[in-house]
Parts: sequence; structure tokens; C-alpha cells
Amino acid sequence: MRALSAARPLSLLPALLLGLGLQPLAAQDSVHTATHEQGEHADPDHAVQGGGALPAGWSVRSDEDAGTANVKVVAMGKGIHVTLGPAIILYRDKMAGSGPFHTLATFTQTKKTKHAEGYGLFYGGQALDGKGEKYTYFLVRQDGTYLVKRRDGEKTTEITKGWVASPAVHKPDAKGTATNLLEIDHKLDPSKVVFKVNGEPVHTLDAKATDDSGVVGIRVNHNLDVHIDGFDVHR
Repeated sequence: MRALSAARPLSLLPALLLGLGLQPLAAQDSVHTATHEQGEHADPDHAVQGGGALPAGWSVRSDEDAGTANVKVVAMGKGIHVTLGPAIILYRDKMAGSGPFHTLATFTQTKKTKHAEGYGLFYGGQALDGKGEKYTYFLVRQDGTYLVKRRDGEKTTEITKGWVASPAVHKPDAKGTATNLLEIDHKLDPSKVVFKVNGEPVHTLDAKATDDSGVVGIRVNHNLDVHIDGFDVHR
């Protein structure tokens, strides 16, 4: 029986890998590139009808230069409603400043996502429309965990040791809805930055170890549908 040529086994390799439930290296690399900051999934960003418009006075930046075609932000009631597509930061330039501050907002996740995705607040926002963007962010997600992290351009650094479980974080109810009040308090005691969930402190930073100068705003990760009420900054 004639042996297969050297080229034929190589040409069969992708099919053999797929048959074993594996992906060729090129496909693995593309999936890795598409993943978001949690690094635990490769969900594509959802398509969002009516995306691309923002309420007056708001600015948005999507992760990985994904654009805003699948970012929908609308004024609703006394708050705003965000439906995504890509992960974003959302902010108003008038929320910039320096020195002690207190910021808060109530977030209602309206439906569970396939994978747990974070939403919350950020502060110290600088160069938000450029490659050197910087900010510190505080998120919770539907599995009852929270995260504090720092972004400096394309680099991110964990302040907490990854996602941390806390009974203070409300998980979705039977309808898939969860409401959480988030606060970052650097005003009551200016020597500290205290991160709170539903009134309970969950993490504290020495104010000297963080940068409080810049924009305060909102971060919502991809494929979430979230209503936000009462967002404000007090200095």
C-alpha cells in the first residue's frame, strides 16, 4: 500500500483536530484575541439595534476600539439605560476634578448573561480618548463577586486579588434581575478610598497609593443590559 505524501497528513491536521474537539493554533489565537478582561470566555459582542447614539453631554469609549454601533445608551426615567455589545466606559467631562470625592450609582442588571460580566464605577480617568487612557475601576457581577483594577493604556493591574466573593453583592433573582448600589468614598476620610456595595465596605485603599485626579464615570462590560440610577459625584 502506497504511503501518504508528506503534504497530505499536514493538510488533514485541521480536520483531525476538529474531530477531537480541538482548534488549530491559528483559530485558538483568534479566540484568545477576542476575549475580554476576564479571560474566561470568547463570547462575541452582541448586535444591538438602535446603537450609536448617546444622551447629550455623555461620552463613550469601547474596549478594543470596537466602536459604538452596538452601544445603546438612552435616558430613561431619572437615569440611563445601557445595552451592549462591547465593553465600555461612559462619562461626562464635567465630572472631572481632583482631591477628595464621593461617587455612587444604583445599577440594575435586567437579565443574566451567559458568562458573569462586571459593571460599576471608575475614577481618576485621564486621556480617556487616547492610547494612554488611565483609570481605576470598581465592578460587581452576577456571581456575587467584586473587583478593583487599574488601567494604564493597554495594561491592567489587579488591586484586589482577582474577583472576590462578598455577601454584600446581590445576585440575580428568579427573574434574572439584580440591583446593587455601588459607592467609592474618598471624602468621609480623605486618607482612604473606600469601595462599598449596598452600604457595606468591601475594600479600602490608602489614598497615597492611588490617583484621584481626573474623570469619574461608569464602566459596563460587554453584552450587559443595565439600568443606572442616581449617578453623581460629590467633591
